[in-house]
Amino acid sequence: MRDSDVLHLTDRGLYCRAGDFFIDPWRPVDRALVTHGHADHARWGHGAYLATGAAAPVLRHRLGDIALDTIGYGEVRQIGGARVSFHPAGHVPGSAQVRVEVGGEVWVVTGDYKLENDGLSEAFEQLRCHAFISECTFGLPIFRWRPQSAIAAQIADWWRDCAAAGRTAVLGAYSLGKAQRLLSMLPPDQGPILCHPAIEGTNDVLRAQGYPLPDTVRATTEVTAKTHPGALVIAPPAAMAGSWLKRFGPVSTAFASGWMALRGVRRRRAADRGFVISDHADWAGLNTAITATGAERVYVTHGYTDVFARWLCDRGLDARVLATEFGGEAEDDPDAASPAPPGTAAP
Repeated sequence: MRDSDVLHLTDRGLYCRAGDFFIDPWRPVDRALVTHGHADHARWGHGAYLATGAAAPVLRHRLGDIALDTIGYGEVRQIGGARVSFHPAGHVPGSAQVRVEVGGEVWVVTGDYKLENDGLSEAFEQLRCHAFISECTFGLPIFRWRPQSAIAAQIADWWRDCAAAGRTAVLGAYSLGKAQRLLSMLPPDQGPILCHPAIEGTNDVLRAQGYPLPDTVRATTEVTAKTHPGALVIAPPAAMAGSWLKRFGPVSTAFASGWMALRGVRRRRAADRGFVISDHADWAGLNTAITATGAERVYVTHGYTDVFARWLCDRGLDARVLATEFGGEAEDDPDAASPAPPGTAAP
């Protein structure tokens, strides 16, 4: 990555010299602009934080009493010699791309993003820029997502079949974003929906902001298959391998993740089902977004970076790999030892 007053890479993260701030830094800094609340992008220990007002409650929920300032989508703020604005990324509720302009040169940092409007997160906004820093978590042609409605129907059918067979349907999903997206797309009258306390805590935060989530039940020790027959349980992947599930009697397990497109991951997890759904852009989405920016330079990070950069170069773009410490969908991956592609930081 060439040195620039707009952005350049340091050992602490992406730094803007003109504004004296970092974007999603992975080591403590004085001022951090944060794209969203996932742990690989929002870390504890910075002197001051700036994020969207929609992301702020989750950041406080996860990081505690931090010095957090907020900004509205599309609001322009002058920070030193840089003009900064945050724009919807479509990744999870409150997520943003960060647009930085210095001396007429515009760079956009996506954080994580997806193009499909999931009906819950603020829909992705396409931006024009000179340089575009894009994730490519799923930057291979094999990753092509089906419409959300099709996946919702698959999950609802599986849940119905589980109930008919006297089994509790248990679905593994990441606590911020994926779990709430599933809640918003499933039929709320099909049966009770139980959420692991880690997920229900995030549900509470988002409900208080006005995000439309259906009623759910916190899965405390008193909540069992007997108290809630025919239920769907949503739990973080880490909870799927322990004794936490025993109270739900006979279960059928599934995972909701983009990595479910890989048979090897599905096989290692030994789950009954794998539903391919991701809060990251697929192959087509990445290519569409990058083309629409009109960017002269593209930097790709956290994902199949080497392969994807070569693909973009073959198409005539000036594309380079940016070695960051972001995890992509590593935390959303049901396999803690996910198939780490070239250029991906260790989860």
